[in-house]
Amino acid sequence: MRVSTFLMMPTSSIAFTHNSKHFYHIMNGKIRHKFSSTSWQHNAPGGWYFVSVPEDIAKEIRENLKWQEEGWGRLKAAAKIGNTHWDTAIWFDTKRNTYLLPLKADIRKKENIEIGLNVAVTIWV
Repeated sequence: MRVSTFLMMPTSSIAFTHNSKHFYHIMNGKIRHKFSSTSWQHNAPGGWYFVSVPEDIAKEIRENLKWQEEGWGRLKAAAKIGNTHWDTAIWFDTKRNTYLLPLKADIRKKENIEIGLNVAVTIWV
């Protein structure tokens, strides 16, 4: 079943589906994806910190939700690392062929995230 099938459901609906690789929990029109990724910093002076969405998850998100992207591949999202939950966006990076989740300084401080740390992430898109 394609993810886009669920986007027309009322916002209070909850649904479960799966494909060959993922199990989805869909609530309030958002699809939850859980993964682990290593934190890294862009190589520019004062560069932002990110975690990269695994390519198989990014591919599925892009195939189904690209039409919702705003400028520069921006897709509204919510994220959770540890006990910290925030509204954010993921950005599609054509060089890495995946979405990037930016990690603001306050998120990194609250969750003690440093460069090279493997981080458990949940995003809702």
